[in-house]
Amino acid sequence: MAKVMMMCGKICSGKSTYAQALRKKHNGVILSVDEITLALFDSDVGDKHDEYVERAEKYLYEKSLEILDSGVDVILDWGFWTRVERQQARDFYGSQGIEYEFYFIDISNEEWQRRIEKRNCDITEKRTSAYYVDEGLAEKFRRIFEKPGVNEPNMKIVC
Repeated sequence: MAKVMMMCGKICSGKSTYAQALRKKHNGVILSVDEITLALFDSDVGDKHDEYVERAEKYLYEKSLEILDSGVDVILDWGFWTRVERQQARDFYGSQGIEYEFYFIDISNEEWQRRIEKRNCDITEKRTSAYYVDEGLAEKFRRIFEKPGVNEPNMKIVC
């Protein structure tokens, strides 16, 4: 039976890289909110960003069911930054009897800053398409990110 694997971690923590490794290992399909929003709206959506992200997540939840029903594993490559978001995902898949796992990408603040600097450089040099993480965006994630607790079910820690 197909399962869903969900990436959890701060922006620029390595979730997409780990999602690619899981895709290869499990022959799964990655569903990425950033991929959709960047392809449709670029990175300059302003005040509408959170609305577009919410709509993309809703769509991808439904699309994941179709893919899972086809017998293919799904990797959700978005942050699941809050306990509420993670619980909503557990409720959504658990209520349908779908096996799920979270992968928390746990990195130090120093490593996080290094990765942000590398990503921003890659974006500036047009080597990648991703969100540029300025100080305002980094601060937003410092405020909203809730590190998973040891009691959260089906949580695997990746260092």
